[in-house]
Amino acid sequence: METMNIGELTLTWLNGGDTYLDGGAMFGVVPKPLWEKKYPVNEKNQIELRSDPIFLRVNGKNILIEAGLGYGKLSAKQLRNYGVTEQSKVEESLAKFGLAPSDIDIICMTHMHFDHAGGLTKKVGDRYVSFFPNAVIYTSAIEWDEMRNPNIRSRNTYWKENWEPIQEQVKTFSEEIEIEGVINMVHTGGHSAGHSIITIESSGERAVHMADIMPTHAHRNVLWVLAYDDYPMDSIYAKQKWIPEAIKSGSWFTFYHDGHYRAIKWDEDGHIIDSVKRNRPAAVVK
Repeated sequence: METMNIGELTLTWLNGGDTYLDGGAMFGVVPKPLWEKKYPVNEKNQIELRSDPIFLRVNGKNILIEAGLGYGKLSAKQLRNYGVTEQSKVEESLAKFGLAPSDIDIICMTHMHFDHAGGLTKKVGDRYVSFFPNAVIYTSAIEWDEMRNPNIRSRNTYWKENWEPIQEQVKTFSEEIEIEGVINMVHTGGHSAGHSIITIESSGERAVHMADIMPTHAHRNVLWVLAYDDYPMDSIYAKQKWIPEAIKSGSWFTFYHDGHYRAIKWDEDGHIIDSVKRNRPAAVVK
């Protein structure tokens, strides 16, 4: 598990599962000869996308950013279609800290698509229950409303088994919310109507978690947005607003999906000046 420090806080990436999705979908209208120079692609035109929550302790509370892919919830067809090579091992990751899922106090959800929210619940017998029964789960009010009432497009990624068991744990916000004095969740829209980004600040240092507005380091270009984005112009606007300011202020960018980097600092010319790389296995199944 990779770690990094933001001021007095330690961020640790847990094992939330691994998928291989179509590279064309992940880069939208950007031609493959351009994006394949920035991010490795396999012979099936798939790129590796992790689903790894970030764990941190703040004011004695155990906090997660995102929840992982989940375990034992996807059908054989879904496992194949989403290129899942590894399901979530968040419980095993937490055990290395002497913690169980019941010890998590707060979960910050940038949005509630299945690859982020799948880890919020688990199947026990023929029913689904909360995987983190004692956690307060934060997401935007717009996201929470759409998850429970998806439209013809979004119903493919908002699943009732991911929200029904945890609905009493959810707290929503409209535009912005501060959590424990160091975490800010800010509604952006874009990838979904209710999508949010997260900032973490401590002792003069800051990390910006753009989530699926910038899912990998190869999406730094403000125009490189996903075909999965419901509102791509809102994604572009959010990137125009947040990326230059974060770079100018010397902030870190952290990633949930990137298969190669956990965090990056760029200079204003787009060069990587510092990074935390993912410890990749010697051989990756594709």
